[in-house]
Amino acid sequence: MSTATRAFLSLLVIATSLPLRAQQQSLVADLDVFVTLPDAYELTPDDLEKRYEKGNWSRNPYFEWLTEDRSRAIFQKKNHRNLKVDLTLLKGTVPAEELIVDFKDGKFLGVTISIFNRGDGGAIAVDDYEKRFTAMGRHLGEQLQARPTQRAGKPSQGLLTEGYSWISARGKALLERNAPAQDKVEFLRMRLARRDAGGVYEAAMQARAGASVKLSELSLNVRKNGDDVFIGGLPMVDQGAKGYCVVASVQRLFEYYGIACDMHQLAQIAGSDPDRGTSSLAINTELGRIDHLFKTRFSCLMVRQGERLVELLDGQYVGPEVPERKYHEAIRKHIDQGIPLLWSLEVGLHPEEPPLQEQASGGHMRMIIGYNLAKKQILFSDSWGAGHELKRMDADDACQATHGLFVMKPTTR
Repeated sequence: MSTATRAFLSLLVIATSLPLRAQQQSLVADLDVFVTLPDAYELTPDDLEKRYEKGNWSRNPYFEWLTEDRSRAIFQKKNHRNLKVDLTLLKGTVPAEELIVDFKDGKFLGVTISIFNRGDGGAIAVDDYEKRFTAMGRHLGEQLQARPTQRAGKPSQGLLTEGYSWISARGKALLERNAPAQDKVEFLRMRLARRDAGGVYEAAMQARAGASVKLSELSLNVRKNGDDVFIGGLPMVDQGAKGYCVVASVQRLFEYYGIACDMHQLAQIAGSDPDRGTSSLAINTELGRIDHLFKTRFSCLMVRQGERLVELLDGQYVGPEVPERKYHEAIRKHIDQGIPLLWSLEVGLHPEEPPLQEQASGGHMRMIIGYNLAKKQILFSDSWGAGHELKRMDADDACQATHGLFVMKPTTR
């Protein structure tokens, strides 16, 4: 036997003896339990962990908790080197991209399912898109035992989707997609919730987009824990592998205000590229263009110009320098009012608690949600799921890393 032949046979033995984990495993998460009534209403966080066990995987391959109190979980389609997970609905006939389920007081509150979105699904045939839309609409009507109400897109009133809504004693639901005037197939989304579900589920049923909370009410969300002053009750999302840190942060902000618009829809409106993200320089223009659609007002507090932070005049011209003192004052002022700040920065320049792992360096957007005067820290949150709800950094370091500081708040007082 030649040396080459022996080497080949050795490699073959090694390859065939590799554990299955080294090869790609294909799993399917059947999501029908979330859209079948009244069974869905009986679901608890414990049920989720029993139904979708992690098996021998170090982390659950099907879903992850977005909050440490297990009030929100996310299922995401995956196609990694060693793992593929498909999400399916209606006995496997309708694929899905993502599912977010909310619990309140340990019981199912509602579910939001991305049946298609461009960021995760890429391109889709129009026929396939229409089949998913029709199948899910028929299913929701059967589950709620109600006839739908058609919703037309009204961009001037902030209603940027079209579709159908259902409401009955059994619950409420919404099936929506980007309005037909927008020729690209962007997203197809459904929500299903208990009849008494509030927050984003109630906001989604309204005929006009806009904050369901008043500006004057936001200060009630400010919490104190020792020397920490921070905003509580901020919803969590996970932007995934997409460069959606800006629109993911805005989605969280909007949910906090009671505005039903997710990152996929915001990416379409703002023109975000799922591979490139939204540049810091474009934030002022893009968010300033859409704020009125949701009864909010967007302002750029400051941007970086070389070594300085400066005001931005007329949205494009460099204005007066902003002293570091005013940077810290602006943070404290808005946090005390219960208003989180959108924070564009260069990550990886300075230490933070806990240490950074997900993204070592580069431009990023976070939310500043609090401060600690005694320790001279700012408190912030990343849109990366559980464990990223509240983190901290030296306040002076935060100022040095800042590319821009922005605020978007409700106009209803």
